[in-house]
Amino acid sequence: MTDENIVLVGGLWLDPSAWDAVVAEIEKSGRNAVVVALPGQGDGNVAATLDDQVGAVVAAVDAAPGRPVLVGHSAACGLAWMAADARPERVSKVVLVGGFPSADGDNYSPSFPIENGAMPFPGWEPFEGADSADLDEEARKRFTAAAVPVPEAVAKATVRLTDERRYDLPVVMVCPEYTPAELREWRDAGELPELARVKHVDLVDIDSGHWPMLTRPAELARILTSA
Repeated sequence: MTDENIVLVGGLWLDPSAWDAVVAEIEKSGRNAVVVALPGQGDGNVAATLDDQVGAVVAAVDAAPGRPVLVGHSAACGLAWMAADARPERVSKVVLVGGFPSADGDNYSPSFPIENGAMPFPGWEPFEGADSADLDEEARKRFTAAAVPVPEAVAKATVRLTDERRYDLPVVMVCPEYTPAELREWRDAGELPELARVKHVDLVDIDSGHWPMLTRPAELARILTSA
């Protein structure tokens, strides 16, 4: 079946272990979940590029039986969208959690300081408020300790898209620290031009901060398996 396999792509500073609890819940439902190990995020390859990461996601899509559901989180919503652009015939659906489909020519990630050829986690100040409200002090310490600096060539890369068949793919937008109503307002105001061109978009609310895989894994897994 097209939706039996789910490919998961984590955002900035996350290694594959961030999805562990979600994967366990997905597998309870009888589905298969594959977490993409992104070059440069957990393997020590500070020279990795965004093309390397896109290639890793595309390889995971190609290796999955049928047409998998492709899930991106945060900045990696852009990464998942690039992989969907590269393989529109191989993906059944794209689910974007806490982020948006990047447009051709966009910067891949927000601009945080670069140190020694990589972009380390900048601390919690940029994420105070709704982003991190559901993370207690201990959870923040665990996140900071596990955070992997993102290679500069990934962080500063430019998004490239070539195949307009991506707009035919169904997209599910999972809204964590903002509401579906807010997302509609941004889209209708022209702030999300790439999303505005997608033909079929569903908006799903989840009551969490920016990292629901850490704080609401069971709920996120239910959304992904029913999307």
